[in-house]
Amino acid sequence: MDKIIIKGLKLFAYHGVNEEEKIKGQNFELDITVWLELEKPCETDNVEDTVSYAKIIKKVREVFTAEKYDLLEKAAQVVSDAIFAEFPKVSESEILLKKPEAPIRADFNYVAVEIRRKRNG
Repeated sequence: MDKIIIKGLKLFAYHGVNEEEKIKGQNFELDITVWLELEKPCETDNVEDTVSYAKIIKKVREVFTAEKYDLLEKAAQVVSDAIFAEFPKVSESEILLKKPEAPIRADFNYVAVEIRRKRNG
């Protein structure tokens, strides 16, 4: 199975358990991998035969910033669900959602969750 990969998508949103996170917001970073068959676009060189990574980014930005979630787990699931709903050619997704500015008193690069989902049916 072939993949489309988007690394380091930076988005500003209002997710977090703490009320301050929902008011002030913070930066997030997403790594997105989607699995799909790419034999046809490899032959045709036609964007209509694949899934546009620009359209994936547009959809992810739309759903990731539309609501406020307490948990990274929920925000990652919303992203995965939206990808499946919008792009029927995608059979599997993996979302690594990083929170580099988490309000934790510690020296770290980021905290994160990673989910991997397969299309149902």
